[in-house]
Amino acid sequence: MPEWNVRELTPGQLSERSGVAVSALHFYEKQGLISSRRTSGNQRRFHREMLRRVAFIRISQKVGIPLASIRRALSELPDERTPTRADWAQLSTLWHRELDSRIEQLTRLRDNLTGCIGCGCLSLASCALANPHDELSQSGPGARTLDVDLDEPSDRRGTNNFEN
Repeated sequence: MPEWNVRELTPGQLSERSGVAVSALHFYEKQGLISSRRTSGNQRRFHREMLRRVAFIRISQKVGIPLASIRRALSELPDERTPTRADWAQLSTLWHRELDSRIEQLTRLRDNLTGCIGCGCLSLASCALANPHDELSQSGPGARTLDVDLDEPSDRRGTNNFEN
């Protein structure tokens, strides 16, 4: 384990501290999500601040945010200094609405998965009651009762930051 005040970490140290495989760190670097410098012996060294970026990448991936969106968000943060609280606050506001939408979507899915999702299939016994004569088809295709994006105006559909 590196000392707490070490300014640079080897790939192995960053891996150990972050819980991310060295190969994943190399992938993140190739994708422009993190950066390193090379020593005179051509060895990678990561600034300690990369720990915060790696943690952010991992938690963002865990909630389903694609790497392309993560990369766009991280491009707003400074490379040469530790991001400040204000930097992180600015970044979090970029995703606040999208995360709220995702939470609502997941809650609807969890709570209604065994019931009608409004797809128009009419295959479940309850569909005849929840969607008689496929009335939901009048509002368009897809899972009409679960998809939170369907509640928004049509010009906004498909424009969220979770898309690649």
